Amino acid sequence: MPLNIIISGVGGQGNVLASQVLGGVASDNGFNVTIGETFGLSQRGGPVMSHVRLSKKKHYGPLIPPNMGHVIIGLEPLEALRIADDFANRETTFIVNSRPIFPLNVIAGDVDYPPPEKIKLLLSERAAALHWIDASDEAIKLGNPILMNMIMLGAACGLEAFPFSIDHIKNTLSSMFPPSKLEINAKALDIGLNLIS
Repeated sequence: MPLNIIISGVGGQGNVLASQVLGGVASDNGFNVTIGETFGLSQRGGPVMSHVRLSKKKHYGPLIPPNMGHVIIGLEPLEALRIADDFANRETTFIVNSRPIFPLNVIAGDVDYPPPEKIKLLLSERAAALHWIDASDEAIKLGNPILMNMIMLGAACGLEAFPFSIDHIKNTLSSMFPPSKLEINAKALDIGLNLIS
């Protein structure tokens, strides 16, 4: 079986970069990796979902089969809930960033955004574990909201099912990012790990 990881969010949250980093880490550490991206008006804050499939034995297709997600990293709470019925099962672990990004129909007043406690309850009913963390707040403290994606990857390193350590990710970042970006991204990873430990 491959390890099936989904990163879900909305356009502008750094979803695609997070999946590319995860793919790079996997490749650097001897895994076969396949990444599939799905976009829905991502440049306008629409949904973005990355399927990342890792295996030591063979390559798998880019899309995770229904209800076969092992880890779901939700950069936005409602987006994590939106995909839960399609991809989660009773053994799925969720890591969810607590800060919502309101879609246009909520901003326009056409529909209501569900209360956070309701989203947490519905996710916890669909999963083996739910880690609800304030990654956006921590990224803002670091000076850049986009660092939330690295905080979420750092949090994933605290999961038993996740095969990579913080050092694995830092090593891969050193080949992907310019030196000027490495220190702040390393801090974001460390913060994420501390949020879930």
